[in-house]
Amino acid sequence: MATDLSRWRLSCEKGRQTWRYVDEDEEDDGGQSFAEKYFLGLSEESKKPNQPLAINEAIQKALEFYQQLQSDDGHWAGDYGGPLFLMCGLIIVCHITGTEFTEQQRVEMIRYLRSVQREDGGWGLHTAGKSTVFGTAMNYVSMRLLGVGSDDADAVRARACLRKLGGAVGIPSWGKFWLAVLNVYSWDGLHSLMPEIWLLPEWFPAHPSTLWCHCRQVYLPMAYCYGARVTAKEDDIILQLREELYTTPFAKIVWPAQRGNIAKGDVYTPHSYLLMAVHGVFNTYEWYHSSYLRQWALDKCYQHIEFDDVVTDGISIGPISKVIQMLVRWHKEGPESDGFRMHVKRVPDYLWIGPDGMRMQGTNGSQLWDTAFAVQAFLEAGAGSSKEFGACLQKAYDFLELTQVRNNPAGYQVYYRHPNKGGFPFSTEECGWIVADCTAEGMKSVVMLHEQFSSRSSHSPVVTEPRLREAVDSLLSFRNRDGGFASYETKRGGLLLELLNPSEVFGDIMVDYTYVECTSAAVQALYHYRQRHPGYRDEEIKTTIHRGVDYVRREQRFDGSWEGSWGVCFTYSAWFALEALALEGESFDVSTTGSAPKGCEFLLSKQNEDGGWGEDFSSCEKRWYVSSQSSSIVNTAWALLALMAAKYPVGSVLKRGVKLLLSRQLENGDWPEEEIKGVFNKTCAIQYASYKNVFPVWALGRFRRLHPGVSMTYRCSGV
Repeated sequence: MATDLSRWRLSCEKGRQTWRYVDEDEEDDGGQSFAEKYFLGLSEESKKPNQPLAINEAIQKALEFYQQLQSDDGHWAGDYGGPLFLMCGLIIVCHITGTEFTEQQRVEMIRYLRSVQREDGGWGLHTAGKSTVFGTAMNYVSMRLLGVGSDDADAVRARACLRKLGGAVGIPSWGKFWLAVLNVYSWDGLHSLMPEIWLLPEWFPAHPSTLWCHCRQVYLPMAYCYGARVTAKEDDIILQLREELYTTPFAKIVWPAQRGNIAKGDVYTPHSYLLMAVHGVFNTYEWYHSSYLRQWALDKCYQHIEFDDVVTDGISIGPISKVIQMLVRWHKEGPESDGFRMHVKRVPDYLWIGPDGMRMQGTNGSQLWDTAFAVQAFLEAGAGSSKEFGACLQKAYDFLELTQVRNNPAGYQVYYRHPNKGGFPFSTEECGWIVADCTAEGMKSVVMLHEQFSSRSSHSPVVTEPRLREAVDSLLSFRNRDGGFASYETKRGGLLLELLNPSEVFGDIMVDYTYVECTSAAVQALYHYRQRHPGYRDEEIKTTIHRGVDYVRREQRFDGSWEGSWGVCFTYSAWFALEALALEGESFDVSTTGSAPKGCEFLLSKQNEDGGWGEDFSSCEKRWYVSSQSSSIVNTAWALLALMAAKYPVGSVLKRGVKLLLSRQLENGDWPEEEIKGVFNKTCAIQYASYKNVFPVWALGRFRRLHPGVSMTYRCSGV
């Protein structure tokens, strides 16, 4: 069962993306746009493989096609889905609070869950993952709460898979939390989430302020719900689920014995002995805790939740914290409160519909990130010198301008927030959580556009020099002592803190580590700024670039590779690393043994017979390079960009890679959908829909710029 996809409309205003369904009795709105049809799989343009073109024609077609997907507000919208544990929480919270989805949303959510259900009846952590207890139990619950009957064929298959996996008693801790909130699992079956830790002095080891902000913001409302025992009222569906989720009658389950019962197939990070000792202390405290301290702690947690809601307008940093905070506001203030209604208003910001149905995204979008990369790809491909793409680049510039965060929220230090002023977020200005590499890519794109606009006497930059300096100040504030850059904040905790990772299913969630990708993005942006705007904090920027590049060198493995953390995986990080090394003139040279030659040799060793590169998602989990069954256009583009950054000589290696990109382009200028190439916390794949359009044309554009004398078509000689 599906809705009429031709009646869905996407609204994009200042980056905010919301889908709505146009009823038949509404006035004709002119029909769907090209982008709406494309996102929903309704585009009438040919998606046949193209007869390979010369490189100039291929680039032109790619730019013309992707320009059509740009939103009126200047950003590029797209799917940021993939994880299969996000929408479950939203559905549970909406059931508890009585918040109704539209009928069209409900139908499309069910359709999506059916479309990503695996052959064995289960669901994984993400769309490419094997069936797990976490994925299967949570998505089965979602299907049932959305109105799918227990006798539905897909529900029967899911239940059989869950029972084969041992039932929901072995669900990981995040799943235990959600099932406890829904009242189909006992709070006694969870290790204590002890909200009192928020009362500890900030100098105390493992204080919440030292945690990576995503981790901190998830466990904050979780701790509140645990301390207040927020629980759904019993109803028919809850009573039914109690009987359907377990292999043992619900009333006979010994709940305290389930605290450490985690299905082996779900575990990525086992509990350390240190964590087990901490659990023992916390669980013991729970028996004797002070009611006064508990209430004080709950009040403290609630203050933090209120602050985040106010400064993000109910968006929060991500979907998990957003929906739990929505539940907390409902529990504390009621369904008619402004705080709860603010959250309800922002639910559509997280929902995206595609050809396979409606899903919940990993944030409220990737608007700034995608737009910054698109700008750089367009400029690399020569769009800046073409009047045809002038309006497109101007709109993108306007979006970048309005997305820069202009002020720090009042009292941000009290709530352990990094200063925001001058930075750029991953998604929208309203979200407000700035990120180091997003600030870098946003600032770099603005500086590059200023270079293009400088020839136009009538153009007066809206992002003025004082605002660029604010971006520089923001970026420099992210520097870590090791010379590198982390993501949302500076690195606050040590490696021992990771031993307290209680999630079981994710890796590296406790600390905001220094990353090769973030470091490279930061030093590239500072380099571009310094080239055009010398004088401002000049020596400091010069030193920061040198220390950042030195950090990248130190992170190189013995085989010449760098491990990626936000893309798949070693190919992605190699691109960033070699771009950083190039800033200090380090390039490929067969006569030397430096980092750049070693990095190039690593990439050369992974090139496939067809000329491309293909890296499997399991590289992220296993933390070593795993080849995929076939070459990928995105991995190939990253490898080519990396090699060209290192000035690898033109020859069969580069030509064969370019040849593969040209051969995969579709007739309409698009490129085909391939495996997911985004990742977070080692184990969860996430979709960046823009990557297949941005990186191939970026690589082709760079090849044409660096090697203009090479006539390159699919049938080129000498390959």
